[in-house]
Amino acid sequence: MSLLEIRGLRVTYGRGPSAVPAVRGVDLTLAAGTTLGIAGESGCGKSTLALALLRLLPSSARLAGTVLLDGEDVLGMRWGRLRTVRWAGASIVFQGAMHSLNAVHRIGDQIAEPLLVHRRETAAGARRRAAELLEQVGLPASRAGAYPHELSGGQRQRVMIAMALACAPRLIVADEPTTALDVMIQAQILRLIERLVAEQGIGLVLISHDLAVLADTCDRLAVMYAGRVVEEGPARTVYDAAAHPYGRALSAAFPRVGDPASRRAPRGLPGDPPDPAALPDGCTFHPRCPVALAGCAEEDQPLRAAGPGAHLAACVHVAGAPVDGPAGGRP
Repeated sequence: MSLLEIRGLRVTYGRGPSAVPAVRGVDLTLAAGTTLGIAGESGCGKSTLALALLRLLPSSARLAGTVLLDGEDVLGMRWGRLRTVRWAGASIVFQGAMHSLNAVHRIGDQIAEPLLVHRRETAAGARRRAAELLEQVGLPASRAGAYPHELSGGQRQRVMIAMALACAPRLIVADEPTTALDVMIQAQILRLIERLVAEQGIGLVLISHDLAVLADTCDRLAVMYAGRVVEEGPARTVYDAAAHPYGRALSAAFPRVGDPASRRAPRGLPGDPPDPAALPDGCTFHPRCPVALAGCAEEDQPLRAAGPGAHLAACVHVAGAPVDGPAGGRP
């Protein structure tokens, strides 16, 4: 049995004719001890998906589908059970550690809090465990008495990871955990995450706009566009040989080490993802797609086999459909 199974997950904000679809029928699976990366531009539904996994969305959000954590449906849990699962079964590392930590409490106390509430540890036991967790993420135990503003950005992010590990969860969801960090600290945080996954056998969902980071860190990679997964497969395969035009565009947008041409002229993608409240008909990517066909504006495409390793892509070209003429996509 998989650690995490997402089946037909939909998230909609609002009701009636004005309802806005933010996540549209996502299916993903994660095994214990492995890492799943989720990539896409801002506005594609990545963070909404992350928050939906633990039902952390506002009351205006309506969820449908199934999110199985160790075989138990998170979306159907009662509040008391959900409250326990959020720390002991799964935890989340939010982007922007300075905004997630309490500025007026020492970091040791913040790490100890879930241990006191969910593990019923004594105060002394919680303090000892907090010190152990700090050392586990590469910070000296003596920093437990520091306030968040006394730490660097990388150190605060390590504190967030220590908090996420406090109750020994089976799953960690990390939403842009290296945002705004310099490249050296970013590399350290990513290596730390990789080590913890390997040593503790936890499952990790890592969300980022940076395809290169995910390809270097994750086992599998899912690319989201306009609220749905348009490509999924082995992380390195999706990065190096994406089958969907959007996956190729994301990969090409990052300069490649050792490739002077990509540094001088990185290939971006004109335009922006569509407004979820006004999605285009057919394939939602077709207005920006350089290889769109006339039929792409009329019919959306399901995920299809695109290569070995369960590589899937939602593109008409993957199925080898007959060319019926361009649809005005960008050259």
